[in-house]
Amino acid sequence: MKFKSLAVTLVAAALFAGPAILPAAESTAAPRVVKIVAGVDNVMKFDVTRVTAAPGETIKIILTNKTTLPKNVMGHNWVLLTAGTDPLAFAAAAASEAANGYIPSKLKEKVIAVVGLLGPDEVGEVTFKAPLKPGDYPYLCSFPAHCLIGMKGVLVVK
Repeated sequence: MKFKSLAVTLVAAALFAGPAILPAAESTAAPRVVKIVAGVDNVMKFDVTRVTAAPGETIKIILTNKTTLPKNVMGHNWVLLTAGTDPLAFAAAAASEAANGYIPSKLKEKVIAVVGLLGPDEVGEVTFKAPLKPGDYPYLCSFPAHCLIGMKGVLVVK
């Protein structure tokens, strides 16, 4: 009889304690949407060159390519890099990597998020969590020469 009471007590304790030891559910809040337009009037620029985010904030980047030129001539992407990464060096390494969407395989560990290469009037998106560490995280279009001409910006985490 003592064992039966003990078993009932243990089961009851587990039932009552159970919710207290379960991990908290992740927030299902919708991401903050940031719309960026590239290539208006065939100019190699993003219309948004600075985005501010809180550490760990969920962000959805929606990139629209407004160029009228073909993708193989004026494709645009959006590549977010780790803090401290030189966007010009990344772009130089990317120039010969068309088969990889202009993401250099030897620098993949520097990439946080990517909207792939888009042609005229195409729209792409990526959802990601902002880094937890405050700082400046560069982004760029890695299509050859675009970053060099000024197609870049920064995600400021603070």
